[in-house]
Amino acid sequence: MPFRPTRRNILRQSAAGFGLLGLRGLLAAAETPNPLAPKAPMFAPHAKRVIFLFMHGGPSSIDTFDPKPRLVADHGKPIPFKRSLTFGEDAVKGLMKPLWEFKQHGQSGTPVSELFPNVATCVDDLCVVRSMVGDGVDHGAALLQLHTGVFSFRRPSMGSWVLQGLGTENQNLPGFITIKPSLGHGGQNNWSSSFLPGEYQGTPIGSSDMKIEEIEKEPMPWLVPKGLTSENQRYELNMIQKMNRVHAERKAHDPDLEARIAAMELAFRMQVEAPQAFDLTKESEATRKLYGLDNETTRDFGWQCLLARRLSERGVRFVQCSHSYKWDQHSELQKLHTKNAAEVDKPIAGLLKDLKSRGLLNDTLVIWGGEFGRTPWAQGADGRDHNPYGYTMWMAGGGTKAGSIYGATDEFGYHSVENRMHIHDLHATVLALMGLDHLRLTHRYAGRDFRLTDVAGEVAKGVFA
Repeated sequence: MPFRPTRRNILRQSAAGFGLLGLRGLLAAAETPNPLAPKAPMFAPHAKRVIFLFMHGGPSSIDTFDPKPRLVADHGKPIPFKRSLTFGEDAVKGLMKPLWEFKQHGQSGTPVSELFPNVATCVDDLCVVRSMVGDGVDHGAALLQLHTGVFSFRRPSMGSWVLQGLGTENQNLPGFITIKPSLGHGGQNNWSSSFLPGEYQGTPIGSSDMKIEEIEKEPMPWLVPKGLTSENQRYELNMIQKMNRVHAERKAHDPDLEARIAAMELAFRMQVEAPQAFDLTKESEATRKLYGLDNETTRDFGWQCLLARRLSERGVRFVQCSHSYKWDQHSELQKLHTKNAAEVDKPIAGLLKDLKSRGLLNDTLVIWGGEFGRTPWAQGADGRDHNPYGYTMWMAGGGTKAGSIYGATDEFGYHSVENRMHIHDLHATVLALMGLDHLRLTHRYAGRDFRLTDVAGEVAKGVFA
């Protein structure tokens, strides 16, 4: 006798089928790969990690790494060229020579001013890029473009894109850490993951207005167990995560909630490894002196640089140290640039030498620079205005050409005229050194594909070793 399904049987089977569809969705969610898991690069990389030494405010290239004899000869004379958009139109004076002497250093003969005597001992490891160009004349726009590629919208930061492409090597520490970042000029937008998964956002360690003692006391407040045993804390976290996941299922897809779930799990794992990474007392006295931790002038940035090395060697993919917000000398350039350089010169040289001695410089890309440079003319008595049209950054390690100079500005140090490197080109080059093709590293959002370099960017192969 043929089987005749009743209405009740059909409904029962259908309901079970829909239940299986729901279970399939849950199982798929449970099997979703960890977004921070290490990923293979697109091609053979030169570097595995990045340390970005950010000089917030805009150091003067023509007083540091780009000497201009013409400015010495024409000091005090009227400006003989057409000026591009200027930030402070009401205070433009005549041409102003570099306020420090330059000398050639190392076997490469790279010129460095008296401001950086310690970094000068490392010039044979530097690739000095003298042809940087950006689009932002004010700090807010320039910072956003340097960190995210655009200056008018909220976009993922460079560190977030690197994590998107490569993941991170240590699952017990964040893959992208920014040490003592500034809360101004874009603030967290400069280390945000924006529309990328929240796991790729930068983790700030303190902020620019905090003292080292405050940060060392409790660098990451959520790591402190608050009197709970590890077992009790795990139980408590499991209960919270169950509620989070139920809420996440109801909302179908909530990137912020999913990132929060992942962050809580990461914070639990970090309780074992993070305290060790932050314990600088484990370093020898010689190492601490190398970074300048024994001197009040250099202690702050030295602490940042040493922490950056400790995090990098533990597998953190992208670390940023910020000297904030000190390099914006519209006046008192000689006094304040001298002070600023004294605070970072020894720590930077210490970092480069330490990385090299440990065999880490070969596959660690170190980047130094600000959001723009400064003008060849005076502003007020002895200040300089913002100049995004031709300025200097440098790179070291990570497959860059050691002891080299790339690009050039005009004879006044105002516009980039040779091997122009726009910020899009810098980003494309950094990604290429990490084994990532900036044209292929995309993310679809709001109906279009996005990338760090937007619709531009050329890899500057001339900086490759």
